[in-house]
Amino acid sequence: MFSKKQRTAAEIVAAARDEQKISGQELLDEIFPDFMEMHGDRLNDDDPSIVGGLAHFAGRPVTVLVIDKGTSAKDRIAKHFGSPAPAAYRKSLRLVKQAEKFSRPVLAFVNTAGAYPAASAEEQGQGEAIAHNLLEIADVKVPFLTVIYGEGGSGGALALACGDEIWMSENSMYSVLSPEGFASILWKDASKSDEAAEVMQLTPEALDKAGVIEGIIPEPNTHKRFCKNIIQVLRPELEKLEKLSSDELVAQRKARFRKF
Repeated sequence: MFSKKQRTAAEIVAAARDEQKISGQELLDEIFPDFMEMHGDRLNDDDPSIVGGLAHFAGRPVTVLVIDKGTSAKDRIAKHFGSPAPAAYRKSLRLVKQAEKFSRPVLAFVNTAGAYPAASAEEQGQGEAIAHNLLEIADVKVPFLTVIYGEGGSGGALALACGDEIWMSENSMYSVLSPEGFASILWKDASKSDEAAEVMQLTPEALDKAGVIEGIIPEPNTHKRFCKNIIQVLRPELEKLEKLSSDELVAQRKARFRKF
């Protein structure tokens, strides 16, 4: 839609994974300069792969959730390269429920290949944590908007993409699993990932056409300009959602997902 030339799905996947992609910390610095981080799931841990806290956006207090892959080697290892463990999803849900209590909208930013797949995550209830997010967020009585700014992989992404609106950056992908995983299952050959990417319809353009997302945010090379584009998109959408009553908001949200 915004590209100068038609790109293949494989090219978009590569762009979504590019190391020059804007980081979660950059998003926070540019869009939410007064961001105050909050920690812990109030159960047993504080997984840093999801950064959550409070900030102001367009003159109003909001709760912000960002899945971040990290930048330094140490940071990336600590954040499982942007793959949240159960504690991260429980922390995010705690902050969402807190936002509901104090009537704060929630803005979520997603860049993950998927939830952390380690045995330790399964032992700590990974599936339950994601499912609980889906169940609870469906009924929260405050606006919940999501921007997928890189990879949007499987339930790991859906756990923060189950609110009122989903927007995708120009260089992002959103799918049930990775193209490599899809190719391995369908053709028993991960090297056919480029072909799988085309079949999966995981590009912003394909998902916008199918009505899965609300729209595409232009993503220029300049990160500051990209952040301005995000602000320009989210501000009017948030104002629109805030005009709805809590009952109207929840009913519209559920109707959105029922159409799939």
